[in-house]
Amino acid sequence: MIEITDQISLDDSEVELSFIRASGPGGQNVNKVATAVQLRFDARLSPALTNDISVRLQKLAGSRLTNDGVIVLTANRFRTQERNKADALDRLAELIRKAAQPPPPPRRPTKPSKAAKQKRLDGKSRRATIKGGRGRPGLED
Repeated sequence: MIEITDQISLDDSEVELSFIRASGPGGQNVNKVATAVQLRFDARLSPALTNDISVRLQKLAGSRLTNDGVIVLTANRFRTQERNKADALDRLAELIRKAAQPPPPPRRPTKPSKAAKQKRLDGKSRRATIKGGRGRPGLED
């Protein structure tokens, strides 16, 4: 079982892990050992996720989502299979945690009151009077 939140936990059979060759650091080892991890998770058919969470998860996945609704994450930051596997599972868990949070309520547009508008205009004219008094003395002065 993979614990995501208190309410959500994935069965190990829902996550498919395969090991592939990675590019990057590793020296000659990179040509011999498959250290990168490719994680596949079917977001549409997962019984652990509600429909709302599944829809939000698919939107968050973006280009990592296939046409079949499978999320594909590739982890190759580290030189060992174990650390890449843990990295891929952590990234999936973080993605699901983000999707589990309900979206914020929509913003309701508001208008400033008449008194607030008048106060702003009074302040502007007061400031203009102060700045106008700082100019060079004219011919009348």
